[in-house]
Amino acid sequence: MSDHRPQRVRVERRPVSESESRHANGPDWDRYADEYQSTHGEFLGDIGFVWGPEGLTEEEAGVLGDVRDRDVLEVGSGAGQCSRWVRTQGGRAVGLDLSHRQLQHSRRIDLETGVVVPSVRGTATALPFADGSFDVVFSSFGALQFVSDLDRAVAETARVLRPGGRYAFSITHPTRWMFPDHPGEEGLTATQSYWDRRPYVEIDDASGEVSYVEHHRTLGDWVRVLADHGFTITDLLEPTWPEGHDRVWGGWSEVRGRFTPGTAIFGARRGPAGV
Repeated sequence: MSDHRPQRVRVERRPVSESESRHANGPDWDRYADEYQSTHGEFLGDIGFVWGPEGLTEEEAGVLGDVRDRDVLEVGSGAGQCSRWVRTQGGRAVGLDLSHRQLQHSRRIDLETGVVVPSVRGTATALPFADGSFDVVFSSFGALQFVSDLDRAVAETARVLRPGGRYAFSITHPTRWMFPDHPGEEGLTATQSYWDRRPYVEIDDASGEVSYVEHHRTLGDWVRVLADHGFTITDLLEPTWPEGHDRVWGGWSEVRGRFTPGTAIFGARRGPAGV
């Protein structure tokens, strides 16, 4: 999950290619990884599976089902906290992330905890694994919002999943894109169209290059892309903001969380219902 920090940049809403997205977001996460882990590491837990800023855990949600003796892939694994939790539940989890620095943090936590997550550097649109390698693929605020070619990313997930395998991911709730990304009351007034799918793009003032990209899709877009690749949706969770939870994470906060969802969690199965 991101609470991206604009620095000396200008913001645009315009189409961005997959190549531009990848070449912007990988280095951006390399620059931000230390701050991210320092700021949010305790909340995430070295061995913890949190689906979003509301603090809903996989232990509570159960979207992945029983992971014991399952081959599990986390796409956009960051420092591997979620995969490490899966391993403590008996699953054979591996991680994949675009950021070299995030993977260095994953290795650091491997050594500190003794729970090792084998991880590779790669992108969601070209998974370096054989067909049918996994029983479960998941992404907790990782990768999917940062890729331009979502169709290719979901197709890759379908390819590496075994028949009947589970797929789950969390994203910024699509309705949140109507509002300013502000944790206070300013963030409760809709100022732009929900159907404006143009990505959020930051341009570095010094170089003129794209330095960060985040992509918006509607709920219908997510349903359609999953259906197009043979997935049956099994869950759509919209976590409420817990009482007494005073954490501010970027645009997520108690002020906004009392009125509007900040996170959407999709669960799906590869194949028709009942398989």
